[in-house]
Order: sequence, then structure tokens, then C-alpha cells
Amino acid sequence: MPGHRATTDDGPPRPGRLRVPAYAAADIRAAEAPLLAAGVPLMARAAHALARITAARRVAASGPRVLVLAGRGDNGGDALFAGAELAAAGTGVDVVLVSAGAHEAGLAAAVSAGARVVDLSALDEPGIGLILDGMTGLGGGGPLRGGVRDAAVALRARRAPRPRILAVDLPSGLDPDTGAGDELVPVADETITFGGVKAGLVRGRGPVLSGPVTLVDIGLGPALATVTPVAEARVAAVISG
Repeated sequence: MPGHRATTDDGPPRPGRLRVPAYAAADIRAAEAPLLAAGVPLMARAAHALARITAARRVAASGPRVLVLAGRGDNGGDALFAGAELAAAGTGVDVVLVSAGAHEAGLAAAVSAGARVVDLSALDEPGIGLILDGMTGLGGGGPLRGGVRDAAVALRARRAPRPRILAVDLPSGLDPDTGAGDELVPVADETITFGGVKAGLVRGRGPVLSGPVTLVDIGLGPALATVTPVAEARVAAVISG
């Protein structure tokens, strides 16, 4: 990100010290669009950073396995590709598909690497130490429905020890612009957000639901440099994707 030195510190998140701009969801999408059209691997960058951070967080987790909650959007794809990288490195990975139409390439990569596709009952397994919340994305604000709601209810009912939840880009169900979210939005222990901080992470319920925020620079800086931010955020770290 312009004006902010990227760091490769993947240790436990610290209270936010770096001040960075926060943007409207539409501006993030507009910054991504020409890069995606040119074939820039934004998802691969995001997923690799997510896998690296998740691997580091496993050291302090309550169990050795990682559970991926994957929806049908790009955040689900990020989580699935991260799960594939973790599984290929020897981590036990389980995948719960919370909606139809999961990211096909991400799911295939995860399964090929050794991840298991399971149902929500896996949430009660004591070996689950980390959960990647990739259920919804930038368009996922509003009341949780269907399989996403079922997963959120199951998360709330999860017996101790409670796994740590890493939100993929933003907590599922949190409005990316206003920070609004119903009572079932999973409370993240940390949010790994990509490209630019979404305004909803610092507005409304965002700060309460997101935990410390780590920003992954995936290459949107030049496009966002011409955009007027809508808020300011404090993040724990900025890392390269």
C-alpha cells in the first residue's frame, strides 16, 4: 500500500498501530476489475498470504486441524485455496460447504491436496483449532440465511475449547460499508483483509466483530491511490501477498 511498509511479521496480532485508508466496497471492486481482466492472480496472492498467516496462528491454537467454512463467492475461493496450501504442507484441513456453487477450482485444489469435505458436525470435533470464515464476501451484508446461517448458529453453540476464527476479508454477514451486522455474524479473533481495508471494518459493529485487522497488499495500491478514502483504519500489520 502506498506510504506503508509491508512487513512479513506473521506472529500473533498486536493492537493496531499502523494507520491506513479505508475504502467503500465499490471502490475496492473497481480497483480489482482491470487487474482481474488482465489476468493478475489476485486470488492466488490473497490465498497464499492467508495460508501463511494461518500456519503461523496454529502454534497457539487449541487443536491441530483447520476448518474452512466456504461459501460460493471469492472469499470462499480464497479460503479453499489457502486450505489446499495448508493441506499440501501437512496440516489437517476440513472443509464445510455452506452454500451451493462453491469455487470449483478452489474446492478441487483443496480435495486434491488432502482436505476432507465434512458436514457441520465437524465443528464439535476437539481437534479443530482454527476456523477460516470464508462464507460471504463484499456482497454478503444483511441477515444470514440458509447454510451460512446454520453454520453461524453452530459456531455460536460450539463447545469449549473454542477454536480461533480468522475472518477471510471480513466477518461473514458484516456490511462492508456500514459495519452493520445481525447477532449471528461470527465474531472473529482476527480479520485478514485483502487489497484495502473495507469501511465496514471500522464503522458500526465492525471493530467489535473483526478483532485485529491484518491488511494484505495484493497490488491494488496504484488504483486506490486515486480514490478518496471514506475512513481511516488502524491495522496490526500490512504484509505482502
